[in-house]
Amino acid sequence: MPDEGPISVFDDPAPSDLQRLDDLLDQDNIERTGIRDARILAILLRSAEGELYAGLHGHSWGGCCEIKTLWVAEDRRRQGLGVRLLAAAEEEALRRGCCQIVLTTHTFQAPAFYEKCGFRRLASIEDYPRGHANIMMVKPLKR
Repeated sequence: MPDEGPISVFDDPAPSDLQRLDDLLDQDNIERTGIRDARILAILLRSAEGELYAGLHGHSWGGCCEIKTLWVAEDRRRQGLGVRLLAAAEEEALRRGCCQIVLTTHTFQAPAFYEKCGFRRLASIEDYPRGHANIMMVKPLKR
């Protein structure tokens, strides 16, 4: 076996290295499943000056939409922006042929918000992070 070199641990890896890892995993997933419809999803809200104040990103693949991040600036919360972002994501997920949306959130973030928007809890991991829990949620989509 050729010399693999030392294992390197980073807390600030090059974005290109992270993208390469994602691309390689995507290739493996396609080879194993034959499902080739993966697409990035990004929905962004910007001020007139171009400043990002809310957004959502994730991806769709194989009939499922995963939301990785949903964020609204503190001074813009409780104005319906999160609901609007989720509604736009649902519309796009349906256009892409998805039957469900999945996401994770922490107990200190927004599980109650997601439940009000029709998501249900599937599982939680306690002490992730310490003193809190990570919650996996799903929302079936209806055509």
